[in-house]
Parts: sequence; structure tokens; C-alpha cells
Amino acid sequence: MVRELNPRCPYCSAPLLRWGTPPESGWQGDYQYVCFNDECVYFIRGARWMLEHYSVTASYRYRLDPLTGESGP
Repeated sequence: MVRELNPRCPYCSAPLLRWGTPPESGWQGDYQYVCFNDECVYFIRGARWMLEHYSVTASYRYRLDPLTGESGP
């Protein structure tokens, strides 16, 4: 379990914000921590990857599951 009260993004050091998970998401907890910094290298790199591989203007953000410690897009 993640016990850090103010987690930060490992890619840009911005504070991660609580984001309520949708009921249909399959995640166990009521929320995840997410980096909402549009200047984050993870977000920018994701946009480039999505454009190159799928020809879409989209991206993904870094997230941290406080129950399991799992992180990813």
C-alpha cells in the first residue's frame, strides 16, 4: 500500500492529484493518483507514440494506484 501523502510524478516532479476511478474500470480502489501536468515528458512522449503508432492525437498520463503501488499509463 502506498502511504505517501503527497506523491509526485517521477517524470516531472509535479504533485499527483487524486482522480476518482470509474466503476467499470476494474481498479479496486475509489481513486488513483494521476499527473495532470501537460508539460510532463511522460505525457508528451505518449502523445508522440500514439501519433506514430496509431495516427491519433491522444496521449496517456502517469498514474499510481495507492492500494497496490502499481504505476503506469
